[in-house]
Amino acid sequence: MTKKITRKENFSQVCVWPACLVEGKVEEFEKFMLDEFKTRIQYLEEIKTKPDTVNGFPVEDTGGRNDVFFAVHQEDIGRFAVPRLQMGIRWIEDVLAPVNYSSEIYPKRVFEYKTW
Repeated sequence: MTKKITRKENFSQVCVWPACLVEGKVEEFEKFMLDEFKTRIQYLEEIKTKPDTVNGFPVEDTGGRNDVFFAVHQEDIGRFAVPRLQMGIRWIEDVLAPVNYSSEIYPKRVFEYKTW
């Protein structure tokens, strides 16, 4: 995939779930999130991470992790904000913040998902 997925109306907050596999089972994934968290989501995509780099060189045994990107309906963000932490789900803004994003492990287009 070369460009970001357009979000449906009112699906404003993008999240990243590291090391998660959906593998084409999008309806099941969206139903799981609704059943487990009472949260409506829109699956966006899965991205295999690139290796971390130090001084421009790849770090051995990094990269290749499958991360899932999805958007949360704006009415459900408050209900989802704390429970998501137990599963390691992060807001896109936190993932891509300069203090956290030291290696370019995702394609540059994911920055278009940020809401700020």
